[in-house]
Amino acid sequence: MKIILASNSTYRNELMGKLGLEFNCIKPEINEEELKYALLQSKLSPVAVAEALSYEKGNSIFKHQDKNTLVISGDQLVSFENQILGKPLTQTNAILQLNLLNNKSHKLITAITVFSESETVKHNHISTLKMKNLTQTEIKNYIHKDNPLDCSGSYKIEKNGITLFESIECNDFTAIQGIPMLWLSNYLKGAGFELFKN
Repeated sequence: MKIILASNSTYRNELMGKLGLEFNCIKPEINEEELKYALLQSKLSPVAVAEALSYEKGNSIFKHQDKNTLVISGDQLVSFENQILGKPLTQTNAILQLNLLNNKSHKLITAITVFSESETVKHNHISTLKMKNLTQTEIKNYIHKDNPLDCSGSYKIEKNGITLFESIECNDFTAIQGIPMLWLSNYLKGAGFELFKN
């Protein structure tokens, strides 16, 4: 069976590579920011928004594939006091976001959807992250170092962003990086895939 990762994320690509399975990456055929805006206008919960984005990304690819295809898609959102923080895109917005999260806890929601001919399966992983009490100089220096302008919450946990945090509560650290690999590897084995074939 052919496996497609509906993402052009370097981090998700690297995580998928740990399975030892052959797969292709295809960028989802949706306007993510436009869809996210529409979902936010619907007053959905942060988890429901992440689920919907994950589903639409994967479905945009799956609907064009043959029956012998499995598509994996995902989305991540930062939720702070039930408010969704998007990608900052500018240094000014990144500073504002990190100041908002500074010395406080927030949720990182990772939603995954797996599409196949027989079923569509959704899985959510919610991590709680507590940020250190950072100085303004530390915040600005961090942004200069990692340039996290394309990351929700304005941090790259895979890089220097890990040191921004006082504590992280989660059952699977890879979920923070983009894909809950414990769950996904269990799912794929249960679906009959043999890991580490390549």
